[in-house]
Order: sequence, then C-alpha cells, then structure tokens
Amino acid sequence: MTYDLVIFDFDGTLADTAEWFMTATNRAAERFGFRSMSHVEFEALRAKGSREIIAHMGVPFWKLPAIAAFMRRQAEAHASQVRLFAGVEPMLGSLKAAGVRIAIVSSNRETVVRTALGDRAGYIDHFGCGASLFGKARHFRRLLKATSLAPRRVLSIGDEARDIEAARDCGIAAGAVGWGYADPGFLRSLGPDLFFPKVEDITATLIGRRG
Repeated sequence: MTYDLVIFDFDGTLADTAEWFMTATNRAAERFGFRSMSHVEFEALRAKGSREIIAHMGVPFWKLPAIAAFMRRQAEAHASQVRLFAGVEPMLGSLKAAGVRIAIVSSNRETVVRTALGDRAGYIDHFGCGASLFGKARHFRRLLKATSLAPRRVLSIGDEARDIEAARDCGIAAGAVGWGYADPGFLRSLGPDLFFPKVEDITATLIGRRG
C-alpha cells in the first residue's frame, strides 16, 4: 500500500521533547496536586497507555483541560529550545519530493510546532494543532474531509498508544515509531500497521513503496 497523506504526531515523533515533558509535567503536578515523577518512574510509565498513566499519577479527568492548557503555555514559553530528532529534516524533505502530502496533528500549539520546524515548516501541507489528549481522531477526520482522500490512502505516525487508537477510530493506517515516549515493545504489542525502528526507516519504507 502506498499513502498519499502522512500525518505525523509532533512531540516524541518529530521533536525530542521527553526531558522537557517530564520537567513540565512535574511543574503541573505541583500546581494541580497530582504525583510528580522521577526519571526511573518515567521510564517505567513508557510501557503503559495514556489512561493508565493518568490513573497512576492520580490525575482527576476533570482537571485534564486545565492541565493541558498549562502544558501548552509551558511549551510556548520554551518553543525555541525544542529540537527535532536527527534525520527528521531529510525524511520530511524526501517525502515531500516524492509527492507525499504531510500533515502534523499535535496537542501543541501551531506556533510551537512552526518555531521548532523553522524553514522546514514549508514541507507541511496541513497543521492540526491544539488537539485534546484523546481528541486526535477528530482532527484526522477533518483532514480526510479537507483532502477528500479515502482512509486507506492515509497513514498516521506517532509514538503513543493513543495515536494508534485515533488512527483506528478513523479507519486510517497506524504507524508507530521506536524512539518516542512509549516503549517500542509496548507499541509493537498493539499491532500497528507499520513500525519504524529508526527515522530513516520511514523514508525507506514509504518512498520504496511508491516505486
């Protein structure tokens, strides 16, 4: 199967924000009264889904919107410090040159994503930013409507269980990466349609399939 549109998650998929995320989460824990986490605990939580992590940290679901807004403000304040993973720039350029449309759907604000991408923002055809924690499927559906593409022609690539869940909700292919927030073995156990151990595997797999 070849894909006409590839939808990327941002944090943990294109951008290396794990250290920032842990620091910001602990700031939110102080502010909103839930458990903070150590590096050891952060590593252990990589093998759990988002709902399990929320329960483990004692976060009331009704506080999630306020916590998400706080995290977005934190991200905006530190946007200039965000760095892309090695290999992301040539990978995006190769997909674009091959005629693949590229979208980013993220919980982050578009200003943060564009700041991190810099000139590479020109590779992106669609931005769906500000998604709620479990709201990516809605953005995926908007993209399907805007592009008039059949779901089978679209691939989502992310680094968490909720990315796979959102893709399946919309009937699009689910791709998972081996370098993000979630443990690679845990993600493989969820049976994504495609798994990419390294950034360059995205180019090799997707461009190769268009040949």
